[in-house]
Amino acid sequence: MSLPLAGLKVLDLTRALSGPFSTMTLGDLGAEVIKVEPTPEGDMVRQWGPFDDDISVYYLSANRNKKGIGVDFRHPDGLALVRKLALGCDIVVENFKVGTMQRMGLGYDSLSAEHPGLIMASISGFGSRGPARDWAGFDQIAQGYSGFMSLTGTPESGPTRVGTAIGDLAAGLWLVIGILAAVVQRNRTGRGQHVETSLLAALMALLSVQGQRYLSVGEVPQPCGNVHPVIAPYGTFETADGPLNLAPATQAMWTRLCGILGLERLTSDPRFLTNADRMRHRHELKQELEAALKRRTRMEWTPLMIENGIPAGPINTLDDVFADPQVQACGLVQALRHPQLGELRQVGLPLDLGGVPPEATARLAPPVFGQHTREVLASFGLAREEIDRLLAGRVLHQAAEPAEAS
Repeated sequence: MSLPLAGLKVLDLTRALSGPFSTMTLGDLGAEVIKVEPTPEGDMVRQWGPFDDDISVYYLSANRNKKGIGVDFRHPDGLALVRKLALGCDIVVENFKVGTMQRMGLGYDSLSAEHPGLIMASISGFGSRGPARDWAGFDQIAQGYSGFMSLTGTPESGPTRVGTAIGDLAAGLWLVIGILAAVVQRNRTGRGQHVETSLLAALMALLSVQGQRYLSVGEVPQPCGNVHPVIAPYGTFETADGPLNLAPATQAMWTRLCGILGLERLTSDPRFLTNADRMRHRHELKQELEAALKRRTRMEWTPLMIENGIPAGPINTLDDVFADPQVQACGLVQALRHPQLGELRQVGLPLDLGGVPPEATARLAPPVFGQHTREVLASFGLAREEIDRLLAGRVLHQAAEPAEAS
C-alpha cells in the first residue's frame, strides 16, 4: 500500500524547527520533500548541539525523509534555480521573516501567476499583519507572548517554558493541517492557495479551557504546577519511591480511589464532598492522599489503580520511556540508515495508517548538507554541464560521498 501523500512534491525552504518539523511530517506521509539549504553552512541548526559525530542531533530530529541540496540564495543564479524548483513542485513551505520571500522574488502572487495550482505554506513568529509582524519567531518568546508560559510552572516557580519547543512544533502541525486542506480543495478546483500560521496563533489554539475560562468568565488562570486547573484530585502525588500521576476525573472514580487507599472516611468529609469542595481544599486533600500513597511504590500502585478504573501512571524519564514495552510494542521508534552515523534511531510518525507498516514511513535518514544536489537538479532537467558550472561557481554545494558507516 502506498503512502497517502505519494506523488506530491514539496520544496522545503525552511530552517530551524517549525518548518522542518512540518515538512518532515509531509515526508513521513509519503510526499517527496526537497530541502534547500543556504551555502556555505546549511540550515542554522546544523551548528546547534549536542552533536553525534559532529552532526547536530537538533537537525537530525526534524529532517528525515528529505533530499537535501545546497544553494547560494544570494546569487542571482541560485535564486533563479530556487524559482525553477518552486514552479516544478506542488507545495512550497517557508518560515522566513515576513516579506522575505517577496524580496527574493519568490512571493506567492509571483509564483502562482505562473503556477496556479501551487500551494504555498508559511510560518512566522506572530503573523503577517499587525504591530508584531516583523518580530523574529523564537519559540520561548512566543510561549511567553501567547500566555502559554503563564499557565506553566508553580506558584513558587512562576511562569516556566514547556520542556520542548512546543510553539515551533505546534505551528508545524497546524501548517500540515492547512496544507492538507489546501490539497483537498485543489483537487476540487485545480487552484492552490497561500496557507499561513504563526507560533503565536498555534499556541493560542492550544490554550483550550484555559483560554475559554478568560473569554467566558473573565478568569485569568495562574500557574498551577502538576494539578488540574478545574478537577481535584487530579495530578501528581508522591509515593514510596517517587511521583505518580493520578486522574480520578469523575465522582465515581473519586469514591473508588478512597476505597483503594483505605480512606473511605473522606467521601463523607464536608471538605471533599463535591469537586468544587475538593478544589477549595485541594492542599489538605493532597496531604491525606499522599500519606496513604507512600505505603507503596509507583509501579505497585499503577496496576492496582488501572484495574479499578482509575487512570494512573508513573512519571518516566526518557531512558524509562525508550525501554518501555508499550512504547516498543507500538513501534514508536524507527531505525534508519545514515551514511555517516550508521543506524539512526528516531521517534517515528505517531499515526497508524492502516495496512502501512510503521517502518515504511521512515525511508530516508536526514541528509548531510548537499547530499542530493546533483540527483535532485538532474531530476528537474538540469544538464550535467550546467550543474558542474554552478558547482564550480559555488552557487551550489554537493557533499562528498561519505565512507559507508559500519
